[in-house]
Amino acid sequence: MDAKNGLEFVQLDIRGMTCDDCAEHVRKALKDVKGVDSALVPGWESGLADVTLTGETSSDELLQAVRNAGYSARVHTRRETGGQGQADYDLIVIGTGSAGMAAAIRAAESGHRTAIVEAGTIGGTCVNIGCIPSKALVRAAEVYYRAGHHHFAGVHTRAESVDWKEVLRQKNELVDSLRGAKYADVLSSYGESIKLFRQRARLDGRGGVVLADGKRLTGNKILVAAGASPRILPLDGIDKVPVLTSTSLMNLEKLPESLIIIGGRAIALELGQVMARFGVRVTILQRSGSLVPEFEPEISADIERYLSDEGVEIHTGVQPQSIRFDGSEKAVGVTENGTPREFHAQEVLMAVGRRANTEGLGLEEAGVQLDGNGFIVVDEQMRTSHEHIYAAGDVTNNPKFVYVAAASGGLAAANMLVGAGQPLNLSVLPEVVFTDPQMAAVGLTERDAEAAGFNIKTTVMNMNHVPRALAAQDTRGLVKLIQDTDTGKLLGAHIVAPEGGEMIQTLTLAIKFGIGVADLVGTLFPYLTLNEGIRIAAQTFDKDPARLSCCA
Repeated sequence: MDAKNGLEFVQLDIRGMTCDDCAEHVRKALKDVKGVDSALVPGWESGLADVTLTGETSSDELLQAVRNAGYSARVHTRRETGGQGQADYDLIVIGTGSAGMAAAIRAAESGHRTAIVEAGTIGGTCVNIGCIPSKALVRAAEVYYRAGHHHFAGVHTRAESVDWKEVLRQKNELVDSLRGAKYADVLSSYGESIKLFRQRARLDGRGGVVLADGKRLTGNKILVAAGASPRILPLDGIDKVPVLTSTSLMNLEKLPESLIIIGGRAIALELGQVMARFGVRVTILQRSGSLVPEFEPEISADIERYLSDEGVEIHTGVQPQSIRFDGSEKAVGVTENGTPREFHAQEVLMAVGRRANTEGLGLEEAGVQLDGNGFIVVDEQMRTSHEHIYAAGDVTNNPKFVYVAAASGGLAAANMLVGAGQPLNLSVLPEVVFTDPQMAAVGLTERDAEAAGFNIKTTVMNMNHVPRALAAQDTRGLVKLIQDTDTGKLLGAHIVAPEGGEMIQTLTLAIKFGIGVADLVGTLFPYLTLNEGIRIAAQTFDKDPARLSCCA
């Protein structure tokens, strides 16, 4: 039955599911009930099942089907959807990035009429101009660097033979492939369940969205997932001197001879190392007193040393003031430790964070509150200050990670459409910076743990105590762990290692589920893996790693 002729939505609380197979058993049992149009179990951990009915199916029939499958259930929500004709859509989503896609898919799969509006390229930041292209360049630069084209005896050599156009071609080929497979094709697979509009949208303040061609769409709920763009510092002279952003840098037709990077966090360090490995003279100007100041000081100092060893010139405590042309180069005027100074390079990359894509969306007219930096203020359920408008992803005041965006988008749809009331849990949030070696962190820093009143103990273990690192002849990095001495539980973990991003998830699970340091020591880790370094690091709270035998 078409949604406009009347559908009912039922959400069930399910008890007894313990794995993905359980979730599939419940879904199949519900789908087989007469009158059920669709059934979705959004992961066994959710304890939920979303059912769309086309006929007069009773709640008892649904509950009995669940019982017959070996589980118990109760009705959480039952309501009509799409039968009143009061709005064109149950949900209008602005933006096709990770947050928007997750929300639209969740809405469509639970039987809601969904529209998604995109003014730019389908897929948003991650696949087009963020995670995917940057990590492709990181990998290409790593392969090239390890092939022998780098710095010899402290002398910087320009890598003339690097085929930059071929690197870009492969990067763009990957981006195009993933955009098609994971975004455009996915939307197409939902047919009329998700209607795509390729136009700019603006909230009209009356529960609707106006498209660039003047067409007005109405929705019972609206999700703003418009993402964010690179931020440009308002330096004196910036209106006369063009600078690069992460987007334009990754699409340069030719590598520059030299590059100044303003900024010292993830984007600056990842792209700075890429450019240096391809033979560009790179200078990093960081306003804070250290690189990635949110990380532990041991982590920041370690990565600064490795980048410096590769020829990257790093200046911290620098306040950029101005920019101007100086012949064939660009000159950035700064104050360094109170002293005026200029740095010169062929190109300048601005890597100082993101700004929300809220301009022209009509948020102020709709009464949607923004914070002091222009991001949409949301609560833990993704609600804005307007009761019918939610927001998710990088456009909000939440952390700017693609996995946070995807989680918040799906959660927003559940909260908007079925009243799930689920909060976004950011209490254990892993973070990775894809330099080489990688930086990774989860949980509290030592400073934050002390400020929170914990009695703590810390340990720092160098990677030269890990057999896998020794066998690979790459002992760069360290592991720092922070323990609550009252409970023995792990509070924080911080890593620099060639595959630190792979190691951090074990520690994320340990912190999330309250696994103690003693549990890590008593758990078997496969020999000759970097992950074994976690167990060795846990042992160093009480033992000198130099006195540990291999495998012991």
